[in-house]
Amino acid sequence: MTRPCLPAIAQPSTPQLKLPAGACDSHAHVFGPYAQFPLAEDRSYTPAEYPPASFVEHLDQLGLARGVLVTASACGTDNGSVLAALQAYPQRLRGVFVADADTTEAELDAWHAAGVRGLRFNLYRHEGKAVYRNGVGLEVLQALAPRLAARGWHAQIWIHAPDLVELAPRLTALGVTLVVDHMGRMSAARGVADPGFQELCRLLAEGRAWTKISGADRNTAEGPPYRDIDPFAQALLAANDERVVWGTDWPHINYFDPAQMPDDGALVDLLVRWMPDAAQRQRVLVDNPAALYDFPPSEGDRA
Repeated sequence: MTRPCLPAIAQPSTPQLKLPAGACDSHAHVFGPYAQFPLAEDRSYTPAEYPPASFVEHLDQLGLARGVLVTASACGTDNGSVLAALQAYPQRLRGVFVADADTTEAELDAWHAAGVRGLRFNLYRHEGKAVYRNGVGLEVLQALAPRLAARGWHAQIWIHAPDLVELAPRLTALGVTLVVDHMGRMSAARGVADPGFQELCRLLAEGRAWTKISGADRNTAEGPPYRDIDPFAQALLAANDERVVWGTDWPHINYFDPAQMPDDGALVDLLVRWMPDAAQRQRVLVDNPAALYDFPPSEGDRA
């Protein structure tokens, strides 16, 4: 049995930062309802139910217009909860699914019509061992890469940045847009000079990859207000702020200590330190996700 995760903070603080119109939370998850979309039996954690309406409430609480939902590892390859969210809010949401190599062309086409614009691949290992159960790996990415490229989709890579030193040549050779999760899941203790993190910066600088400046709460060694993560976010932005998007990682799954549960309002206000320039915030929060996830020109409905 897996441990039940703590619930996300129901009433996060109100951000002091007023976000630009059309701002996007580019990394979050939904779960359930479990009677309809059960979790994978073999999983690393058990979150509470977070149906689509709860995610839209999260967006509204923070002043966000758009969101990108990612199928979480606890769901295996069942994308049903995310698909239901995309169908409920087609103008406002986009999705990143998990797929097997034998996924049919018809399925991929139906997902595209629903708002899917990428697939996620779990390459996250620590000392050579997988950290989370489920997900699909490099072999599946290699098999699916031509089909992603044909649709203009990206491969979202869940990877520890130090492993990019070895894997970057194989990944970039696939001919598909790469998006690296959570700043390469860099532990702050490794420092920005870490060769893998520098490789991530180089990939951004060369326009060969994107990254999400999310996961400050997971990468920190100090805890709130996460000042030890500032150099990492700022280095990635300096490398190429046209290849960066941002997300909260709501509902902050796999937390078991209330003291570690992040406040989404505080996560928004990190952007004041990371991006004091309003024009840069416009790029990272609005323009970049609109391009990467193919959002419609309007702000989107708020159904």
